[in-house]
Amino acid sequence: MIFAGVPLVIIGALMHWSAILMFILCCLTIIALAGVIGRATESLAIVSGPRIGGLLNATFGNAVELIISIFTLKAGMIGIVLASLTGSVLGNLLLVLGLSFFMGGIKYKRQNFNIHDAKYNSGLLIFAIIVAFVIPEIFSMTMDRPTTINLSIGISIILIALYLAGLLFKLVTHRGVFDSEKTDGGEKETPEWTKRKAIIILILSTVAVAFVSEQLVHTFETIGERFGWSQLFIGIIIVAIVGNAAEHASAITMALKDKMDVSVEIAVGSTLQVAMFVTPVLVLISLFMPEPMALVFTIPELVAMIAASLLVINLCNDGESNWFEGLLLFAAYIIMGIGFFFL
Repeated sequence: MIFAGVPLVIIGALMHWSAILMFILCCLTIIALAGVIGRATESLAIVSGPRIGGLLNATFGNAVELIISIFTLKAGMIGIVLASLTGSVLGNLLLVLGLSFFMGGIKYKRQNFNIHDAKYNSGLLIFAIIVAFVIPEIFSMTMDRPTTINLSIGISIILIALYLAGLLFKLVTHRGVFDSEKTDGGEKETPEWTKRKAIIILILSTVAVAFVSEQLVHTFETIGERFGWSQLFIGIIIVAIVGNAAEHASAITMALKDKMDVSVEIAVGSTLQVAMFVTPVLVLISLFMPEPMALVFTIPELVAMIAASLLVINLCNDGESNWFEGLLLFAAYIIMGIGFFFL
């Protein structure tokens, strides 16, 4: 039953079903597969601990986003790729973290998470979103496209190197600083799947997502024309929500279990991974595509990401959360979604 949607997508592709039906079918299949990826990474998280578990969940969740973006790049839809990356940042910071704070806050009134993690994430958010994304935008105004591409390549290499250095800092050299002071969960949990089974399911799910994502990309143009949706709206709202379905479910589930260290690591850690690893990797991959992608977002995308980052930094730096803070983040996401819909 896990991969039930995949045969239907194959049949639909061979029989040339309507774009609307294929769009719905592909979205539902990817969300279902993302849920399987989330369950597998949660099983691995129980074995490896909250920090590694959160990183694994974010990584395999973003693998879906990366695969969709690669096929979208191949189709020459650079606007949708940049919009989906923006949507991933906004979705993780405002929607996922907001719903996690809200749902967890209703159950536990006030929840705590590692303040050292919060301050570390704040610094990286300022660097990745406000520095690394703004610089190409400003400098590209006085550059031709080839020079802008070269600037994007240089910044992308630096971002990837810093992301890997950050993992080394957080997981190896300064691991003790980021260890949680409380034990999440009380009693010892038993993983749903064994380590071997979880890894096999992750591999099969990722392969299935790759196929379904390619079929999904073929529907974008028709869907946009039929419903009057811009590439910006499709990328920021639709693709981002579908591509990050695994993180959405896992982060909220962890918050309901009062495992806020894992929940925050999934939401904010996934954002940092998108900004500092997935985005620059896509810039480098695009060099082998028909049209290279510059690290230049539109002004509305850039302003929205900066606003979301500053709001999250302000709410998270005390290491505490409650339902009202979650409602603030969720309301900000709705406001931005309305804006991009009418843009």
